[in-house]
Amino acid sequence: MTSDDELFRCLVTEHQEMVVNTCYRFVLNREDAEDLAQDVFVEVFRSLEQFREESKLSTWIYRIAVTKSLDHLRRLNRKKRFSSLKRMIGISDPADDIAAPSQNNPAEAFGGNERARILQDALQSLPDSQKTAFLLSKQEGYSNQEIADILKTSVSAVESLIHRAKKKLHDKLYTYYAEH
Repeated sequence: MTSDDELFRCLVTEHQEMVVNTCYRFVLNREDAEDLAQDVFVEVFRSLEQFREESKLSTWIYRIAVTKSLDHLRRLNRKKRFSSLKRMIGISDPADDIAAPSQNNPAEAFGGNERARILQDALQSLPDSQKTAFLLSKQEGYSNQEIADILKTSVSAVESLIHRAKKKLHDKLYTYYAEH
């Protein structure tokens, strides 16, 4: 085994939990998060030579994890749109009738906590950029500067994204609870 292999193995060991947790916060499914984490480390392995140390290695890996997670969600959304189009024209997909395992649903994991589901729905309705900035800030505890580095944008843009995310979440949750 070469020293490069050993270094990469250490890199995976050091960052694996953070990558899986990051992916999970976006896709809300443990298996998908673990699959995405593998994709992240494949990408890291392929691209390690291009890492220019303009940011910390962990920031660069985190950026890849966020990008892979958002790409995965976009593919799912396209699949859902295509599936509903097929239903509208009378073509059904037998996989649509299979129920998802309940342990992958965070709301059920919280003992059927309806508030967790409502919050998760509100978060999922945010535009990707706002959701990413909000999750990095509020769930991961990154500073606005670190988020700016991850998203390759300015600190003021991050502040704006977080502010708009909070406002949209507030409005959505206020409307929901006012109606119920």
